[in-house]
Amino acid sequence: MDLITVKQYLRMRKIVPLQDLAFHFQTEADSIRPLLDIWMKKGKVRKRTGDAATGCKGCCKCDPATIEVYEWVE
Repeated sequence: MDLITVKQYLRMRKIVPLQDLAFHFQTEADSIRPLLDIWMKKGKVRKRTGDAATGCKGCCKCDPATIEVYEWVE
């Protein structure tokens, strides 16, 4: 996993929860965040917040504070 493979995955999926990224790359979420931070500083990725942004339907099964969703910005 490197910057380019994260970029390719985000560009393909457009909007991705952090947990999906971790699952896809078979790693911990904490190891992906630094790569996402680099893309955010370059203005290519943004972190989405709020129920509408995360696609949350309000089932209350997970803590909303733990849901991180990232979007590739063209």
